[in-house]
Amino acid sequence: MPLTTHTFGPDTGDAAAVLAIHGLTGHGRRWAALAGDQLPDLRLIAPDLLGHGHSPWTPPWSYEDHVDALVAVVDEHIPASARPFVIVGHSFGGALAVRLAHRLGDAVAGLVLLDPAQGLDPSWALEVATDSLAHWDYADADHARSAKRSEGWADIPETLLDKEIDEHLVPLANGRVGWRVSAPAAATAWSEMAREALLPPTGLSTVVVVADRVRPPFVGPDFLASCADAESIRVVHADCGHMVPYLEPELTATLIREILEQV
Repeated sequence: MPLTTHTFGPDTGDAAAVLAIHGLTGHGRRWAALAGDQLPDLRLIAPDLLGHGHSPWTPPWSYEDHVDALVAVVDEHIPASARPFVIVGHSFGGALAVRLAHRLGDAVAGLVLLDPAQGLDPSWALEVATDSLAHWDYADADHARSAKRSEGWADIPETLLDKEIDEHLVPLANGRVGWRVSAPAAATAWSEMAREALLPPTGLSTVVVVADRVRPPFVGPDFLASCADAESIRVVHADCGHMVPYLEPELTATLIREILEQV
């Protein structure tokens, strides 16, 4: 089954295209505010990843399976006239964006990687995955809201958190509530992010945005050192938490436009 895909902006053949890949436990509609407020003239294509939102939840859920599904989204939603296009990926979506760019080659104009999560310390990935599974559901929406605020959403505008709860929080069979995400798929993603980090294709225009308030950081020193050796990769530091698309929308939009101007 194909991924459920949300599209924003003009549905015309001459609109520049951006593929937006959300992070772990997210969904494609998280990009709605960025698209509407910052990039209304661009065609933004935002799928729900495997195991997320309204997309299929059945395994497998490896990097390779996610990339296969994203290639199908590109084939369906981005015509030849809109290529090359930009890929913006947040967190786990950043790791997928790099791998998708390797698959698609010249169809990709560049990458904007927002606090990309890959090459994580395996022990830490195990700790976080285990803790998230142990606290997977909530008594009600108020408890879910409080948990979100303590998990990196402290500075997110209330209207955006309200939308997240309205669109992504669902009742569970046990009488509690939880996010519209497969717990096994999420656990698998932590395993994938503990695999070796991968650099973007040689020569591909890439911006890596590091969220400086994240501790421990998702973007590790070894990856940053490798980026420094690549002329086509630029590193930008943002004084914010991990939810860069919400916390730095103007920066995100500017970086996307800068790459499109190079096409």
